[in-house]
Amino acid sequence: MIQKFVEMVSGRIFAIAQKNFKIIQNMKKVLVVSLMVLSFSFAWSQIPNVQVKDISGKNFSTEGITNDGKPIIISFWATWCKPCVKELSAIAEVYEDWQEETGVKLVAVSIDNSRSMSKVAPFINGKAWEYEVLLDPNSEFKRAMNVVNVPHVFLIDGKGNIVDQHTSYADGDENELYEKVKKVAAGKAVNE
Repeated sequence: MIQKFVEMVSGRIFAIAQKNFKIIQNMKKVLVVSLMVLSFSFAWSQIPNVQVKDISGKNFSTEGITNDGKPIIISFWATWCKPCVKELSAIAEVYEDWQEETGVKLVAVSIDNSRSMSKVAPFINGKAWEYEVLLDPNSEFKRAMNVVNVPHVFLIDGKGNIVDQHTSYADGDENELYEKVKKVAAGKAVNE
């Protein structure tokens, strides 16, 4: 009798486990498809409208990030992030040429918090960067753009669409970015 009871309970547990396994498998499939759809839709999304501050501390709406139909690079960075500083410094060396050839505009968005925000302007002046700099001390723009780590760089086409993005930095990555900027400036897709 106990043996029959154990067999019956084990059979039911096995049936429930099988059913739950199928549910989990289906949930995995739905999750994968959802992530694919989300990443595809994000690839062609626009810059969200969020309030940040300009370098002087005045409120600035991110819908004001425009460039007369020319490409825009938005680089999320921080003063404490060594790869960020290396990337922005490498671009600074060729930025004037990039602007002349493509009309590109770079907007550097500092994610330094409100305690270290006062260090950003002197830091930029010391580097002699000619970028437009915005401050995102509460990380609202960072969250709206789904930025997890810095550096995180977005390439925006002339219509305001996010057409490419990358995270991290290795020496020479700025050359790959510039090749994409030239394609966008010519009205081509970055993967052509």
